[in-house]
Amino acid sequence: MPTQGSQKRLLGSFNSTATSHLGLATNQTGPWCLHVSIPDGLFLSLGLVSMVENVLVVIAITKNRNLHSPMYYFICCLALSDLMVSVSTVLETTVILLLEAGILVAREALVQQLDNVIDVLICASMVSSLSFLGVIAIDRYISIFYALRYHSIVTLPRVRWAVVGIWMVSTVSSTLFITYYKHTAVLLCLVTFFLAMLALMVILYTHMFTRAYQHAQGIAQLHKRQWPIRQGFCLKGAATLTILLGIFFLCWGPFFLHLLLIVLCPQHPTCSCIFKNFNLFLILIILSSIVDPLIYAFRSQELRMTLKEVLLCSW
Repeated sequence: MPTQGSQKRLLGSFNSTATSHLGLATNQTGPWCLHVSIPDGLFLSLGLVSMVENVLVVIAITKNRNLHSPMYYFICCLALSDLMVSVSTVLETTVILLLEAGILVAREALVQQLDNVIDVLICASMVSSLSFLGVIAIDRYISIFYALRYHSIVTLPRVRWAVVGIWMVSTVSSTLFITYYKHTAVLLCLVTFFLAMLALMVILYTHMFTRAYQHAQGIAQLHKRQWPIRQGFCLKGAATLTILLGIFFLCWGPFFLHLLLIVLCPQHPTCSCIFKNFNLFLILIILSSIVDPLIYAFRSQELRMTLKEVLLCSW
């Protein structure tokens, strides 16, 4: 969290201090370099939208006992992770605006400590969000390929241990990442983790799509309506798979590409131009926390009905 402007934002230590430690020359860019300026108001607005969405998801899953199943527990944890992103964003942006307006006066050491705390929260939420996205993919894979043994494999005690383990590992690892952010190994570790989650999701969802296609093909052949059903299923399945993986890559990919380029080409003008758009990459991650409930939660009819009841009762 900055004391001068909003140049150093969420996980700013990865962008400013870490890059300077690695010898990044941020001024070595040509006139062709496009820098997208992100106003603080946009961070605040998207953070509030994300906060409302994910709070509603958590309330709906908590309220409806029919949603107390392993899949919805993971979705609830994903919503909590995204909620941490939005809360930290709103908190930091509010403090930034108060500092810039002169309404809030604080010592630089105190501001730096608060910045470190928020950085840890953001990093923990990123690691946990990626982890729960991967766990949701694994859960759906097991429900399709091991349907008869699903309830014996994915038991509530195992789910609880998995959830506790992910939160603990996310908290500890994020603390270490922020503490030792100057080391190249930290950046490579984060990038490797993202690539592992991306590969896991691509493999599992592609395999699930292939199995569903084969199943639809078999049904079509039994009913002697092969081409209409097959073509319709292919288009719908391919679109769903593209949206699911495409949004994940577009929202998370630029941020981790940024971290990778810090290691690979800190002095190159093209890379320096990319570094200047760090806030844009953070906006994409916040957008991910807005889109996640739409993909994983609000598509459930039961959850939508519970959400409708909650909203009607509030009025």
